[in-house]
Amino acid sequence: MDVDTRLLRYFAAVAQEGSLTGAAERLFVSQPALTKQIRRLEDDLGVRLFTRSRSGMELTEAGCELASRVPVLLDGWDEAVQATGRAARVLRLGFLDAGAVGAVPEVIAGFRRARPEWRVELRQFDWSDPSAGLARGEVDAAVVRLPFPGQERLAVRELFVEERGVLLPARHPLANSGTVEFRDLWDESFVAAGDTTGAWREHWLAAEDRDGRPVRVGAVTSRPDEWLGAVAAGCVALAPVSAARFYSHPDVVFRPVRGVSPSRVGLARQRRRTHEAVLDELLKAIARRLTRS
Repeated sequence: MDVDTRLLRYFAAVAQEGSLTGAAERLFVSQPALTKQIRRLEDDLGVRLFTRSRSGMELTEAGCELASRVPVLLDGWDEAVQATGRAARVLRLGFLDAGAVGAVPEVIAGFRRARPEWRVELRQFDWSDPSAGLARGEVDAAVVRLPFPGQERLAVRELFVEERGVLLPARHPLANSGTVEFRDLWDESFVAAGDTTGAWREHWLAAEDRDGRPVRVGAVTSRPDEWLGAVAAGCVALAPVSAARFYSHPDVVFRPVRGVSPSRVGLARQRRRTHEAVLDELLKAIARRLTRS
């Protein structure tokens, strides 16, 4: 019998979290999608792995047996993938937005000149996965914006901070302001990331800077083009200062904001991958360059 390793990762997350909600947040998937995948794994194996109750997900006897073996299986698979990458001399670096990456392409170009036998793949992810591929093992390291769910399970080095501003419809009454007070935006409809992004979503809604005032969500998206379109249609959105350089729309303006905390950019990797010489070399070069920027 062949079983998709992704299903085993989903199973392991639910077993460790003890709930579908916690596992969905950790994996950056919706709860209905996760439920469907767990049922698929149970159908493939022909056994019940969990009993479901109001208090959460409890492992059955068969589930306990699988849970005791899956971590070793996944660790072995991850090591095989990593060893394959090393043999092929490929490093995969994830990122979310060009503003956070900054001079990374220049660092990668220098790394390639110094180590022509290695290939570095720079992969962009949308905002449905703020870990930029790390949570699902799709990259070796990532340039990320903090905070995001699950970062405590990763080795994260903060590199720099970047002020946040606001994207406004060009016709908005505050569009011609020099600097916007965040409290003047509290009653606006904001563009938000999906619920599964947890702390990431809350940060970009500046929930911590509202003195307890509830957030009004006018649109939900994980794609920059939809994000700009929602603002042009009447919503507002917080964004890093660099967004003004990399994203534009004829009906959207960017203005500085006073009263919100800055965005923090970091470099993340799996904790178990902290002693690999070539990856260390690349990440140290990236950290030096971005810290100077």
